[in-house]
Amino acid sequence: MKNVIFKKTLFSLLLLLSFIGFSQSLPLSKDVKISVLTCGLGNETYSYFGHTGIRVSDPGNNFDVVYNYGTFDFRTPNFVMKFAKGDLQYFATVHSYSDFLNEYTYEKRSIHEQELLIPLDLKQKLFDKLNAVLASEERYYTYKFIDKNCTSMVVDVINNALNHNVIIKKEDTDKTYRSILFPYFDGHFYEQLGTSIIFGTKVDQMGTKIFLPFELKNSLAKTTFQNHPLAKESQTLLSFEKETPRSLWNNIYTYLFILGFVVLAQNKIVDKIYIFILSLIGIFFVAIGFYSYHHELEMNYNVLLFSPLLLILIVFSLLKNKRWTYRFAVLHLLFLLIYTLFLINKAHFFIVLPMIITSGFVLARFAIRNKKRIPIII
Repeated sequence: MKNVIFKKTLFSLLLLLSFIGFSQSLPLSKDVKISVLTCGLGNETYSYFGHTGIRVSDPGNNFDVVYNYGTFDFRTPNFVMKFAKGDLQYFATVHSYSDFLNEYTYEKRSIHEQELLIPLDLKQKLFDKLNAVLASEERYYTYKFIDKNCTSMVVDVINNALNHNVIIKKEDTDKTYRSILFPYFDGHFYEQLGTSIIFGTKVDQMGTKIFLPFELKNSLAKTTFQNHPLAKESQTLLSFEKETPRSLWNNIYTYLFILGFVVLAQNKIVDKIYIFILSLIGIFFVAIGFYSYHHELEMNYNVLLFSPLLLILIVFSLLKNKRWTYRFAVLHLLFLLIYTLFLINKAHFFIVLPMIITSGFVLARFAIRNKKRIPIII
């Protein structure tokens, strides 16, 4: 499906090259309409949060196209490593509105349209800027989850055309980015858990920037420009109810079952495997924090739960060094207490709580098994 979309995008881009080369001097007709398109949520990882595009429809010049800042190529060499590192290049594209509509019809995702109520000269300026970007190296940008994505780039290009930061966030500025993101993972439990524990302190900052499509949609509805609304009321071009996926394994029940088994098994091997897995996750978090350019992954306090030092506890346990096994178990129980107190007002507290409880039981068992017994003389 993605290859088909990519080919359609490439075809549409080639089709439009006939006017893009001189588009900065191509006058728009008085009937031109420029609007922001907000696309509904999907069940693929790249579509969890929706999408934003800019539609330029000009009957006078006989074209209707959508500009898109959210394109990436799966065929990029070392795609996964580049994405993880944070230097994957996204790029701007343009394709026909009919292809855009067909794609979202196929994916059963809604499209909402908000026409911008700006003068013709500013429409011309925005149109020229969009085409200038496509014709230059500006079309490439380094994706950043919060700071640079398909939505924030649209906000920037429109504000630039209006010569002012007209579009600013109008709601949820008193919520953290983490709290804002949390509901978007409905039906994707392990993705919700994974993002909860891999993100660091940046997503606990107040969400003052527009970075999600529906944030832009809601802010546009409340934004004024030159003493009138910046955009018309939203019109629904496509309407689909989001289908929440059901999975036999990707749900909270398998999560609780696995953790419950670890707690109830009271088995030394099971305990060691559990602690070993936590330590490997912690090592990954530390490594990715240093390796990646994604600021969202830095300063990850979740390593108090997924501590790389747990690996040392396992080593001492295998060497049957009771003294140091006990000390490291107690140390990590202290880490767990600090982590719980720090996490208690965070959005992901309840999703991580079962793992905190399980770790507490396992570490306590390590401590009890290796505590030096005091002989009693009668």
